[in-house]
Amino acid sequence: MSKNTEITRLTPHDQMEILSQLEVNQLKQDSEHDSSYDIYRRCSLAVLNVGSIVDDSKQVLEQYKDFNIRVVPQERGIKLEFENAPESAYVDGQVITGIQELLFSVLRDIVYIKNQIETNQIFDLGKQEGITNAVFHILRNAKVLIPETEPNLVVCWGGHSIGRAEYDYTKKVGYELGLRGLNICTGCGIGAMKGPMKGATIGHSKQRTYSGRYIGMSEPGIIAAESPNPIVNELVIMPDIEKRLEGFVRSGHGIIVFPGGVGTAEEILYILGVLLNPANRDLPFPLIFTGPESSRGYFEMIDQFVKLTLGREAQQLYKIIISDPVTVAREITTGVESVRNFRRDNSDAYYFNWILEIDQEFQTPFHPTHENVARLNLDSGLPKHQLAASLRQAFSAIVSGNIKENGIRAIEQYGPFEIRGKQKIMRSLDDLLKSFIQQERMKVPSSRYSPCYQIIDQ
Repeated sequence: MSKNTEITRLTPHDQMEILSQLEVNQLKQDSEHDSSYDIYRRCSLAVLNVGSIVDDSKQVLEQYKDFNIRVVPQERGIKLEFENAPESAYVDGQVITGIQELLFSVLRDIVYIKNQIETNQIFDLGKQEGITNAVFHILRNAKVLIPETEPNLVVCWGGHSIGRAEYDYTKKVGYELGLRGLNICTGCGIGAMKGPMKGATIGHSKQRTYSGRYIGMSEPGIIAAESPNPIVNELVIMPDIEKRLEGFVRSGHGIIVFPGGVGTAEEILYILGVLLNPANRDLPFPLIFTGPESSRGYFEMIDQFVKLTLGREAQQLYKIIISDPVTVAREITTGVESVRNFRRDNSDAYYFNWILEIDQEFQTPFHPTHENVARLNLDSGLPKHQLAASLRQAFSAIVSGNIKENGIRAIEQYGPFEIRGKQKIMRSLDDLLKSFIQQERMKVPSSRYSPCYQIIDQ
């Protein structure tokens, strides 16, 4: 992709304009701090790179290695100044308005997390309650949590590299959701993250709903490979994948899972592990797996894997609906109404699910080093929600090795991750991953995919 080598300056047109000089200077200092700048730069580059079909974070960062962005103080607030940005972010020499808004969302989140979360003793990020409070404050600061509104936010998960038939199907489901007044939250990228939003815009338009919300929730390690799609009108950058996943399930009122790859499998294991916790047994949480007829085999493999590893109790937590967008929308609408009634009866907030119990195994950031992956406990004798946590971490490692810059470099240096566990689990995991490769759900065609992992029986 070509670059715009001119220096571009932008002024925010939202609440960031109203800042004291102390706040402005602190913002500039924090954005240039060594530990923050790299994260800030790569997230900003991802926003400017909207529309790119490249899904390799290492390639994106190398392609724009001379991209620079700075916070410039001024009397009335701040400006952003950058150069060598992707040309696709401009139209007739001006940065697209939606991209401008998301750039300031990145600055807002990166600085807020550093100043108000990571260095604030109020949030004990070593404890379950502290992590949940941090997630709440990040979402509240980003204005994702809106009080005094009916539950209507549907989280949609699925792959960014899906086929045309699957993508078109996600749009049809999104359209039916939009007709029913439901808003969409996804991982903010393309494919199954873009399709539901695109469909919902038409459904909202037909119902004359002009306040449709299309929330993209990402994290620094993955955003460079999954730049926000053009429909996202609210962007939140969570500090890590675990807080991102908690943000999804705390703010959403139901989840629809479309076809994907290892990232989608990671998300599935996360929500199943959370719902398998005995403390959440009576808590309503609609969960639907869906896709076109061509995706039936994909969901059959997922369902078989869940059965062999987590058992029939886990299978009962979701419904599989094939090639029927209307039924999907009706089922999720009914499920959201159950959520509404439950939270009303239990005096829980509509906008944030405080009652949901999330164990620390699902909250603590997992760093997919070769040593940590080799130490994973994948034993069928574990309580099912704990086994789900370990399986989720195994898939997180594969995601890292496939698309995240640090993971790709680690594989290049040390070779594939070694995933070890009991034979029954390892065989079912191997079968599932092989099916992903055969169905070309591993980022590249099966003939060229080199696994970043080894499956080893113990």
